[in-house]
Amino acid sequence: MPISIFPVTPRFAAEIGDIDLGQPLDGETLDAVRTAFATYGVLAFPAQSLTQEQHLAFARNFGPLEVTVQRALRNEKLRVPEQFADIANLDAEGRLWKKDARIRLFQMGNRLWHTDSSFKAPSGYASMLYARSVAPIGGHTEFADLRAACDALPAATRARLQGLIAEHSLLYSRRKLGFTEFTPEEKVAFKPVLRPLLRRIPESGRESLYIASHIGRIGGMSDAETETLVAELTAHATQRQFVYTHRWRVGDLVMWDNRCTMHRGTDFEDTRWPRDLQRVTTSDRRDAFGAEEKASALAADY
Repeated sequence: MPISIFPVTPRFAAEIGDIDLGQPLDGETLDAVRTAFATYGVLAFPAQSLTQEQHLAFARNFGPLEVTVQRALRNEKLRVPEQFADIANLDAEGRLWKKDARIRLFQMGNRLWHTDSSFKAPSGYASMLYARSVAPIGGHTEFADLRAACDALPAATRARLQGLIAEHSLLYSRRKLGFTEFTPEEKVAFKPVLRPLLRRIPESGRESLYIASHIGRIGGMSDAETETLVAELTAHATQRQFVYTHRWRVGDLVMWDNRCTMHRGTDFEDTRWPRDLQRVTTSDRRDAFGAEEKASALAADY
């Protein structure tokens, strides 16, 4: 059955209708979704009614499923299966988290501009976030089109970024919020990986920025120079003309391409209003950035 596509802008973000993600997708429908995903980068599927297994089944169409980083956190009990990133403000017993809860402080990193799993090897490809309950006020998600932002860079800036390699780690983004109490095991689990600041998306051939709050160092630059460059690129990429804001409704599933978008959650009263969103992320190709051995060798430059 043909799907309906309602673009938010001509080349970024679209709503998709006439599709039930709870049912297996035939080849024609799946191809149409893949084509729309490659074009728009962010797709919203409203009015879905998914079990967790149906959510996982849809995600498997887009690659191997990741395991949540919460598994690596000290004494952290999971509320949902490990294939889900729990983007809720609820503890393992389903209660609103406390203001000083360690997991709450850790999850505040979701309110920074970031790219899911840029700090993993392999990195993240497609994320699919499903709303089971939403806050009455706030709690939106903003998405930035890093392809359009790359296109709009001055030629001199784009040339400067060619060949630059950044370290990505969850440790860096959480430290920016003052979260520094990591165990030795967590530091090993979140060891930095190396990623280019520019990458080309195979399906479209378009060049894209690849930036996130997870960047802590850039090869050949001081920490101060790195901080300045990342701040400048983030400010450029998150200008209004590059950003789509999704205002959640129960039953929405939103998927996005982590290779060419950034996103962040907006504020809401997270110790007052329950908000239950669950995310599944699939992995990119292991060779997306070249051989792992080559990346490991580059680490000697830092």
